[in-house]
Amino acid sequence: MEITFKIGDKAVYPAHGVAEVTGIENRDIAGKPKAFYILKLVDSGMRLMIPTDGAARAGLRTVISKKDAEKVLQILKSDEVAVDAQPWNRRYREYMDMLKSGSPFEVAKVLRDLYRLKGDKDLSFGERRLLDTARSLLVTELALARKIKEDKVEKEILAIFGLTSTAAATPA
Repeated sequence: MEITFKIGDKAVYPAHGVAEVTGIENRDIAGKPKAFYILKLVDSGMRLMIPTDGAARAGLRTVISKKDAEKVLQILKSDEVAVDAQPWNRRYREYMDMLKSGSPFEVAKVLRDLYRLKGDKDLSFGERRLLDTARSLLVTELALARKIKEDKVEKEILAIFGLTSTAAATPA
């Protein structure tokens, strides 16, 4: 099922997060006209062009519903572990695949596992980057889905893991 977006819509692009559709442009590609969504990532301001006819294949999707946002919070609270303690490089690859999936449920599992791991040991540089990526992907989308401010979502997530905002603060 192909989803169509209008200018001003918010869309989620896997591994990059929430973007705003700022335009729809037609370009000639190999002599054929092709329409593209022009996206501006909310977090970084980076601009992307995604062919409108390939948006679903690229994983572009709408922001999750408020109901799905609650499911994401339940995943964060659950006691499961998504990736077992194997060699770090295999765990890292699995976490990256989960982030790239574009599923907020998979991203929540990465965030949950890494916050728990952080409670047991100091995270490596790669683990900290994964944690920061998972957190920024989820916080922005959860805030939009629930129509609340990002800092409120951030505080809720920290509370789930028994942390305060000063204990987990990382430079922006």
